[in-house]
Amino acid sequence: MIFDPFGDFKSRGYLRNAAGLRDATAVKEFAHRTFLRNLPAAVETLSKVERLAYEDVLTTHKILFGEVYPWAGQDRLATAPHIAIAKGDRTDLFAHPRFVQDAINYALRLGQDRVFMAARPGEVMGYLAHGHPFLDGNGRTLMVVHIELAHRAGISVDWGRTEKAAYLEALTRELDRPGKGELDAYLKPFVGSAVAREQASAALAQIRGLGPFK
Repeated sequence: MIFDPFGDFKSRGYLRNAAGLRDATAVKEFAHRTFLRNLPAAVETLSKVERLAYEDVLTTHKILFGEVYPWAGQDRLATAPHIAIAKGDRTDLFAHPRFVQDAINYALRLGQDRVFMAARPGEVMGYLAHGHPFLDGNGRTLMVVHIELAHRAGISVDWGRTEKAAYLEALTRELDRPGKGELDAYLKPFVGSAVAREQASAALAQIRGLGPFK
């Protein structure tokens, strides 16, 4: 069954995309091309913010996907306030729309504690992912935010050496057991000293199996 939170798939296409496309795969490919093109602008914008706040996460999503979705930069409380995100039969892994901002703010608070972020970047990513602010584009948006948090903490994650399926499996375990080190254990071999923001973000395009993903 097609994901149709707005109830207007037939008239406006998948997730009201700007091209009016109904093929979800085509929309995701469109979104991924747009993401790659706008990634440098999103990274530069975040680098100029003194202390990251929830609004900066929304702005990052808008920069990355504003050409694809008219609702880019709006969270689930604005776009689908009554829809809980499920993974299988689990609806507790991701925040309910009314708690999205609280979840992201908590992740940002931990992520901007440089000592904590340097020691537990996987845990911070897990809390960001729990927030799941958007109907699409969460993974890429939150990775860009995470790159900025990591840079400020003096570390980097070599995302180009990770593998999509293995990462998502570790992330699922982290969401199921937050704070127990599941994602930190997976990321440990890929964590090193800080590199230029541009170098760290460019590695996103090299993730094995990345392609379009939420």
